[in-house]
Amino acid sequence: MLASKFKDTEIILASGSPRRRQLLAGLDVEFEVKTKDVSEDFPAEMPAAEVPLFLARKKAEAFSSDLKANQLIIAADTIVCIEGKILNKPSNFQEAQKMLETLSGKMHEVITGVCLMSLQKMELFSDITKVFFRPLSQAEIQYYVEHYKPYDKAGSYGAQEWLGMVAIEHIEGSYFNVMGLPVHLLYEKMKNF
Repeated sequence: MLASKFKDTEIILASGSPRRRQLLAGLDVEFEVKTKDVSEDFPAEMPAAEVPLFLARKKAEAFSSDLKANQLIIAADTIVCIEGKILNKPSNFQEAQKMLETLSGKMHEVITGVCLMSLQKMELFSDITKVFFRPLSQAEIQYYVEHYKPYDKAGSYGAQEWLGMVAIEHIEGSYFNVMGLPVHLLYEKMKNF
């Protein structure tokens, strides 16, 4: 479907995430991965729901100066938010452990912002999924952090890994959004881009 629409377009996924790569590949489009170092800082007073859109746009705009007429940039950013507080990527074992203790037995939101950008236009959109965790024991949290080292993941976990399998009781919204890309929305937006 999308392959024919974008046959003359060079699609660039501006993300080093292996999960985003896997999800975009699932839409049967040819693309290449290119990343640039972009600061993931955002204004402290910014509402949580706007942060992933702000960062996705920032990641896409890093390619502005060398964007060509036949290119499409896809950039995304995912945050985990609980009780209004954003849980970023943990920097060490203790931070990961503390984040998972915070998520244990509660509902949190996973918000992914996506930016589609060509020379002609830009489109920003986001998706929110509610994730419900059962209570976790210290032993389970410790096991996961030791064995899976979730230091590259917002909120310290991957839904597709061991912890996601044992902790997620149910979700409201897109599972793929929790993995880092709301592919159902991306498909619709690319169809109409």
